Amino acid sequence: MHDLLLQSYAGLPRMELMKFFIKRQVQESEILTIDVKPGWKKGTKITFPDKGNEQPNQLPADLVFVIDEKPHDLYKRDGNDLVVNQRVLLAEALGGTTVNLVTLDGRNLSLPVTDIIGPGYELVIAREGMPIAKETGNRGDLRIKFEVKFPTKLTPEQREGLKRALVGVK
Repeated sequence: MHDLLLQSYAGLPRMELMKFFIKRQVQESEILTIDVKPGWKKGTKITFPDKGNEQPNQLPADLVFVIDEKPHDLYKRDGNDLVVNQRVLLAEALGGTTVNLVTLDGRNLSLPVTDIIGPGYELVIAREGMPIAKETGNRGDLRIKFEVKFPTKLTPEQREGLKRALVGVK
């Protein structure tokens, strides 16, 4: 199975399928080609009319392929958007951080985050998501969802330092 999230991002030049059928007791074959377009979604159907099973005294059936997506290790697709989860330490959530990502097409993104990252914070990078199949040149967004990792232990000095630093902060 092809990695169809990645292939749907860039488009797959072509996928060739071999079809075997028997006509008059002789096996014949035919190559069918699917040009996977950038942005195709799970559930997209490709139909080859009259290319399905053939039986004597019956019209051949249609051959239908349905696009499925193989999960990616880092990205999840949500419509035309790509979603990635990013864990940050509490110090990074409060003091700023830089998120480094490799896109599906191999580019390196270095994204500075200067906002305070609180519960539910999401950074949206416009036009870095999946291609939109019916809108050539247009893309969805890349959505980075943050999870803040809190420390499990603090020394008394660290606790006092945090209290002093955060006193009066709303």
